[in-house]
Amino acid sequence: MVRVLFISVLCVAALLSTQAQTQAQTTTRPAVRTITAFVQLDREHYSEQISEAASVLQVARDQFTDAGWLVQSVRITTQPFPEYVRGLSTADAVAFLRKLDALAVAGRFGLDIGPAMRSDRDDARMMGVLADFLATAQMTNASAHMIADGHRGPRIQWKVIDESVELIQLLKNNSPGSGANFAFAATAMVEPYSPFFPASWHDGSGRRFSIGLQSANVMTEVFTRTGYRPDQADADLRAELTAHARQVEQLAEAVKQSTNWKYVGLDPTAATFGDMASIGTAMEAFTGRPMGSSGTLTAAEIITGAVRSLPVKQVGLRGLMIPVLEDARIAARWGEGRLSLDSLLSYSSVCGTGLDTVPLPGDVTDDQLKRMLGDVATLSKKWNKALTARLLPVKGLRAGDRTAFNNPFLVDTVLQPLP
Repeated sequence: MVRVLFISVLCVAALLSTQAQTQAQTTTRPAVRTITAFVQLDREHYSEQISEAASVLQVARDQFTDAGWLVQSVRITTQPFPEYVRGLSTADAVAFLRKLDALAVAGRFGLDIGPAMRSDRDDARMMGVLADFLATAQMTNASAHMIADGHRGPRIQWKVIDESVELIQLLKNNSPGSGANFAFAATAMVEPYSPFFPASWHDGSGRRFSIGLQSANVMTEVFTRTGYRPDQADADLRAELTAHARQVEQLAEAVKQSTNWKYVGLDPTAATFGDMASIGTAMEAFTGRPMGSSGTLTAAEIITGAVRSLPVKQVGLRGLMIPVLEDARIAARWGEGRLSLDSLLSYSSVCGTGLDTVPLPGDVTDDQLKRMLGDVATLSKKWNKALTARLLPVKGLRAGDRTAFNNPFLVDTVLQPLP
């Protein structure tokens, strides 16, 4: 299946050298998944602002690399893009966003333009702008917020969900290989300043940065050593992650001093990367059984508890990612039918995950998509926790077909029937 390379989520990770890949496979130190800069963009001065942020990211990358860390990507997140395309026609807004995407391509950094809608009161036309733009964007991500604050507490935004369903279907039908949905997430209660795409966003003054780790390799080594001894696994994992997190914080403070940009914190969410750093492999090392078996929920809770216990400044998701198509072991278990939408949501009850890079048949209906997004939003509201949904229906494929994404960051698998 023909598909452009949507490298926006992992950005320059495709440019890793052979030496860097070997390091990631042989060291117990986690990789730095991303260093993300946050910019308050001004339409009149956007080029200079992006250039400054890119320079700061280069300083940060150099300092971490010199200290022996593998930095997989650097990224820039702006405030919600409707703020800086306000007053433009749809065509002009899309044209401006394409200029930003071109800068990201040239600079080899990922870009996130934030949520198109943050509440049901927002202009739904921005979702149409986003659909037109993301269909051909190369390095840019975006989102929509399914939950907003209300006078009686968090409230599910059903209009935003409806608009997100329409956008998902448009991207399925109008982007090469249905691939553009890789760059869009419907999010629920995700805090600002998370470095992870596509959920990253902020509404502050900019000139800030945060860091995200990729620590699945550490978890695999700890769980291989402990096996199914929950207390020991919990204690060992907390100790290992704490040591790494403290080193990251020390380096981040040094970057702050060098650049005069504010360090807002570490998002220690357990991230994965193909088969080099696999959450699925880590969980199976703990349970001794295929992912989806009894014990998987316990593994998810232990990982999330360890992540949230780290004695450093934290931001963002602060949980566990279970991205079906970004993890070779999880993709295999999905194809075998060992995992389902409901099992992923059950794990989400004890960790921050949701439905991430979930492959779906192309004939998925609007109603089915709405119910999936609604379940994620409902679970998020119930437990007051950050969750996301990144759904990848593939035009022309049905349950039982195998995906064929031309993307180095997605692992192909067999599509499962829809409930």
